[in-house]
Amino acid sequence: MEFRTIVDIEDPGFRIGACEEMLFVGSCFADKIGARFTEEKFRTIVNPFGVMYNPASVLHTIQRLSAQPDLKSVKTAFLTLGTNHVYILNETGEIVDNCQKRPQSLFTEKELTVDECADYLQQAIDILHAANPDMRIVLTVSPIRYRKYGYHGSKLSKATLLLAVDKVIKMFHVSCLMFNVSYFPAYEIVNDELRDYRFYAEDMLHPSAQAVEYIWQRFSEVYLSDEAKAFIKEWQPLKAALNHKPFNPDSDEYRQFMDKTMLKIAALQKKYPTFAG
Repeated sequence: MEFRTIVDIEDPGFRIGACEEMLFVGSCFADKIGARFTEEKFRTIVNPFGVMYNPASVLHTIQRLSAQPDLKSVKTAFLTLGTNHVYILNETGEIVDNCQKRPQSLFTEKELTVDECADYLQQAIDILHAANPDMRIVLTVSPIRYRKYGYHGSKLSKATLLLAVDKVIKMFHVSCLMFNVSYFPAYEIVNDELRDYRFYAEDMLHPSAQAVEYIWQRFSEVYLSDEAKAFIKEWQPLKAALNHKPFNPDSDEYRQFMDKTMLKIAALQKKYPTFAG
């Protein structure tokens, strides 16, 4: 008997290699997942200009990155949308990425439509593909809840984002580029599969560390190559050794332990040339 529903994850048509170059842009959920990839020694760029919650702000980050040569080496970009709410600076009429604690009277809040969200996403993807035509794009909607909108308003915001992402995905399917852009159901995994407050942090809004770890595991099962999975398995004991806090760091035993660990890391670097150590 099954006591929970397992969310199906569609095969994206590609696999992420060991220590691959990756870009994470979006809400604080992108920060969490990006940090998890960083721990496993993927070469990551994570929200280089700060957290970006809405599709317009995600586009702004991609536009700023477009002038940097590092973008061309990115093989997989992970774009996470948190909300369709934006703030427009009254003085300029432009969407701002951060209000910087300025008075609320200086801004007008607006909800982007499905078409507007899809258009911003499409522009961001076009810039990424211009930098690297082979770049794979993973779109996801953050499971983080927004209390300030009211819980019904938060659901409406997520629904707008889900519809926009679906529109973009279908556009790429029609153009036969379906394997370059995929959707990962992080929102559905938290809301339909985990579906319990024990998987939220103390604020009851953000996913807990356990939930993020579970999402990472589900993502890894489908998106990571066999090589990447093998690397992570070999890296785990070395990561644990490096994180170990000795009772006496000056002892001969600990120095010998670290010497052996560094030799193992050097061997791993030879086996996986993209491993930076």
